[in-house]
Amino acid sequence: MGDKASAHPGAAGRAATADHPSSVRNVVLVGHSGSGKTTLVEALALTAGAVNRAGRVEDGGTVSDYDEIEHRQQRSVQLSLVPVEWAGCKINILDTPGYADFVGELRAGLRAADAALFVVSASDGVDGATRMVWDECAAVGMPRAIVVTHLEAARADFAEMTRVCAEAFGGDDPDAVLPLYLPLHGAEGPDGHAPVTGLIGLLSQRVFDYASGERKEAEPGPEQLPLVEEARNRLIEGIIAESEDETLMDRYLGGKEIDLKTLVDDLERAVARGTFHPVLAAAPAAEGARQGIGTVELLELVTGGFPTPLERTAPDVTTPQGAARPTPVCAPEGPLVAEVIKTSSDPYVGRVSLVRVFSGTLHPDETVHVSGHGLTDRGHQDHALHEADERIGALSSPFGKQQRTLSSCIAGDIACVAKLTRAETGDTLSGKDDPLLMAPWAMPDPLLPLAIQAHSKADEDKLSQGLSRLVAEDPTMRLEQNPHTHQLVLWCLGEAHKDVALERLHSRYGVQVDVVPHKVSLRETFGDTATGRGRHVKQSGGHGQYAICEIEVAPLPPGSGIEFVDKVVGGAVPRQFIPSVEKGVRAQAAKGVAAGYPLVDVRITLLDGKAHSVDSSDAAFQTAGALALREAAADTRIHLLEPVAELQVLVPDDYVGPVMSDLSGRRGRVVGTEQAGPGRTLVRAEVPEIEIGRYAVDLRSVSHGTGRFDRSYARHEPMPPQLAEKLRESLEKTA
Repeated sequence: MGDKASAHPGAAGRAATADHPSSVRNVVLVGHSGSGKTTLVEALALTAGAVNRAGRVEDGGTVSDYDEIEHRQQRSVQLSLVPVEWAGCKINILDTPGYADFVGELRAGLRAADAALFVVSASDGVDGATRMVWDECAAVGMPRAIVVTHLEAARADFAEMTRVCAEAFGGDDPDAVLPLYLPLHGAEGPDGHAPVTGLIGLLSQRVFDYASGERKEAEPGPEQLPLVEEARNRLIEGIIAESEDETLMDRYLGGKEIDLKTLVDDLERAVARGTFHPVLAAAPAAEGARQGIGTVELLELVTGGFPTPLERTAPDVTTPQGAARPTPVCAPEGPLVAEVIKTSSDPYVGRVSLVRVFSGTLHPDETVHVSGHGLTDRGHQDHALHEADERIGALSSPFGKQQRTLSSCIAGDIACVAKLTRAETGDTLSGKDDPLLMAPWAMPDPLLPLAIQAHSKADEDKLSQGLSRLVAEDPTMRLEQNPHTHQLVLWCLGEAHKDVALERLHSRYGVQVDVVPHKVSLRETFGDTATGRGRHVKQSGGHGQYAICEIEVAPLPPGSGIEFVDKVVGGAVPRQFIPSVEKGVRAQAAKGVAAGYPLVDVRITLLDGKAHSVDSSDAAFQTAGALALREAAADTRIHLLEPVAELQVLVPDDYVGPVMSDLSGRRGRVVGTEQAGPGRTLVRAEVPEIEIGRYAVDLRSVSHGTGRFDRSYARHEPMPPQLAEKLRESLEKTA
């Protein structure tokens, strides 16, 4: 791991390939926005020889040329794959967005990877969202390492940042998070800052100097050895504590020197098991340099310490009908089991699927079975179940804007597959004669509503197809045609997620939409019992119209709906017209009687009426019934009912107070709190839906990105009179 081998770069200008799962490493980069993940990927590609010194690939592009939207927004918004070669291994580097709105891309990267590299900025530290991802990785035993970036920043302190990482990530065992190298600093500049020029290996006690632009190995000077002694002893003790050889600690405490190979081997095993998490440093390459500081050490950690796909247990599989099947084994000769981890559209190629193969080998132009189930268990099916046989197109390995052709993709590897027109993110690819379905991975529920409508008739014709493609690519979006408000709502994770969705609709699918205010499904009900008389009498030559009915309207308990009761005596309203009255009052109730919202929870009783032997008709009594209901509403208080949601907010204990205060400011009622694991609290509250339209954004601000929530409909209840009046006034102004 940087202490035992010199550089073994890959070859530029061709696709990185793998002939066996043992030579594959799948690594996902995790870190908050601005931590330097994409810059680090480019530095690793430069060191591995995949790009030239200007950071360009053969076609003049760079490894970060992924999406025009990313360039315009100046941030990563999607998962990207950069494959490189090092020491005879193919390393699939999965670069994930750090912004919370694109956590779906992060989760896809975690699904495809076998190990995670957490990127922490020395100038920003560790944020709460990164801690949460670390805990998720720990829960499934994923191997993790940490790389500290931005060491060139003023006041950057590697020792302090290592302490912060041990505190944030070490849990009960801070000695499981220790540095493998210490930064080597050059002469202080005019600002008093000494730039990082190299690294000192703690195990080998060798200096790796990058000052010349090339990595050079040397003996440490006498002034440098005391700097590493304490850190080296602690590292050796940490490695020995994780060793499977129980005699090592006794030998070490007895004063015996443990040879370097034994320490490195034990270190690699502990990293691969996920029980030890080394901290490394990375800094930008000097102008014209071929290697960034720390990149060789990182590549050696990945190839030597991170597990191969052979060491990972694949997700559970079933048949599409739900029958259990054996867990796939990572064998190129086994039955095909692969998963679509990302879907995107290319203007020239069409739909492109990024696929991780868990078993078997994928070949171009073969027919595979596509099984889809959507990615959530949130109580609604975002993506319909689908089954289809499809012939795939070419296989390729992405590199910036290039797609380098592959002849096959073996178990453990990742590749791009063209022409999977039916496949969506999360779908399973398997043999057409043996269809299988992989267990879905967890996705967050999109809770920020975006109400949209087509800008023009031409856009209306393309809107449905554009939205269906958008949702197929991104399972963290949900499309809803609200039956109550009749709005088309695209549910997103946040403001940035929303902006990207609108931009993709416009730039990728040629659809322009207008954003309109999101409506909640309000209702109306009677505050008191009231009576109304509907009189519909018209004479205009020929058959006239004659219908009179008298009704009583009484409020019912919430959730009762509308009851219609016939209490007519003596045939005042002929039997054949009583259903007409009911039809009329129900039609008027659906339209509303005060503010235009549906009327609910009332009993409407038909008491009396009059009919004409010639002029009475079904239509006349429908009209009379509607008039009677409107007259009854005019003589009593009408309550405006608003939907109330039940919220379950999960936050660290430190933010419980601010969250509860914020909920109270939204007219919310906290109904209880409970512990939900170490240091986390679940807050249960009931809040009017009209108050939580932007709660997905606001909670992130209140909890510093560490909170998340679920919501479900609880009931409708009366809106406060002053708010109801204000709403009625605004409706009158816009009418």
